[in-house]
Amino acid sequence: MATEEEIRLARKARMVGIVIAATMVLWLGAQWIGGKMELPTRFVFLFDLAAIAAFVWSFVVIYQIWRARQQD
Repeated sequence: MATEEEIRLARKARMVGIVIAATMVLWLGAQWIGGKMELPTRFVFLFDLAAIAAFVWSFVVIYQIWRARQQD
């Protein structure tokens, strides 16, 4: 039987996985659409920065999950 802490960590991990997958799909789509619409470079960099922010958040949460599991 899983404890409440394990369930909480599993939900966090699932959320991280969803965020990483959605970020990649949205970023690739934004790059493709930006190329087709010939958007200015500053918008392309805005998409890049948003993707980087999502990945940094993901890595921080992954680190928190790892630390929580190390303490058990």
